Amino acid sequence: MPQQQSQDAQSQHMPPHPPPPQPYLPHRFGVFLAPYHRPDGDPALQLRRDLDLAADLDRLGYEELWAGEHHSAGYEIIASPEVFLAAAAERTSRITLGTGVNSLPFHQPLVLADRICQLDQQSRGRAMLGVGPGQLPSDAFMMGVDPLRSRAMTADALDAIVRLLRGETVTAATDWFALEEARLQLGPYRGRELEVAVASAVSPTGAVLAGRHGVGMLSLAAADLAGYGALDANWAAHERACGEAGRAADRSAWRLVTPVHLAETREQALREAEYGTPDLVDYIEKLSGTRLDGCATPAGAVERWTTEGLPTFGRAVIGTPEDAVQRIGQLADKTGGFGTFLILRLDLAEPAAALRSLELFAERVVPRLTGHTEARRASLEWAGRNSERFIGAMRRATMDAIARKGEVR
Repeated sequence: MPQQQSQDAQSQHMPPHPPPPQPYLPHRFGVFLAPYHRPDGDPALQLRRDLDLAADLDRLGYEELWAGEHHSAGYEIIASPEVFLAAAAERTSRITLGTGVNSLPFHQPLVLADRICQLDQQSRGRAMLGVGPGQLPSDAFMMGVDPLRSRAMTADALDAIVRLLRGETVTAATDWFALEEARLQLGPYRGRELEVAVASAVSPTGAVLAGRHGVGMLSLAAADLAGYGALDANWAAHERACGEAGRAADRSAWRLVTPVHLAETREQALREAEYGTPDLVDYIEKLSGTRLDGCATPAGAVERWTTEGLPTFGRAVIGTPEDAVQRIGQLADKTGGFGTFLILRLDLAEPAAALRSLELFAERVVPRLTGHTEARRASLEWAGRNSERFIGAMRRATMDAIARKGEVR
């Protein structure tokens, strides 16, 4: 019976039911940089500030920086993310650097794979390849790419690039490129497997491609209402594609992107965001040819962005670190968990306020989500619960020393 009594005693301390499973919270954090810069500014200075941003992110402990590829519309001025990231690699030491994303219909697969491997060698293993069909229809128009074919072209190119990066010799022929016994002469740094991520928005195309090839997924529209609504469905499509390819889906390779600007108070953050939100509204209106309701004033534009949301950019987190923690928790609940949260970097606030926002995220959001402050909290609570015992012992020791007139035994 002693064993039974022990089991009964143990059961008294056990919860009646196991706790519900917790969502898989992100454990890596970074910035997604298109970038978006107003077209009346000096592009050389804007790009230099973006390179300074890379150094700031490295100093603050962010794990990832992604830079996009665009060729038109004036705001998104990085045409070659590899060139930009190579410069960023010289200013940083630990942050990983991803193309976010290379538009595959615009590139011969061998040439792009070669450039990424050169970046990986120059950065000593810190390069990542993000791929997609391309966001701006104006880019595709100038290059003679039919937007209706861009997804099929992306699939063709990705198949070749993944095989090349994994060391295969590739012979392939499509109606827009050909490879004859193609192979990489460099390959990734020291033979490592270079990380690849496929852009995913509302449709499941990117999720299926990522699953088919066993690579990561980059959800660019996680803040958009339609994109947010499709997150769980796209993950289900990704899991099915992984299963059909004989692979297990890996949540740690899933990245979600959301605009964020933080300050000490919500009112301060909203006020600071009035600096750049009107420029973003102007960009959206010019691209779409329509006027956005509720955006006649800077305050009105910020109000709409944080409530109803803006086309393409969705609903931003503009507030306090607690607001960011809450939104990321909502994303984890919606998705079942993901590995990396990326801040969509926009010129929302003046430079000093924008940098402070990144500092607040690193200082107060990341530790909350990773649990790195729990041991310190527990230590403080333990000290508080036992304060009377500890302070009483100190008093007794002090009185004893006084009684002995400083004599040491």
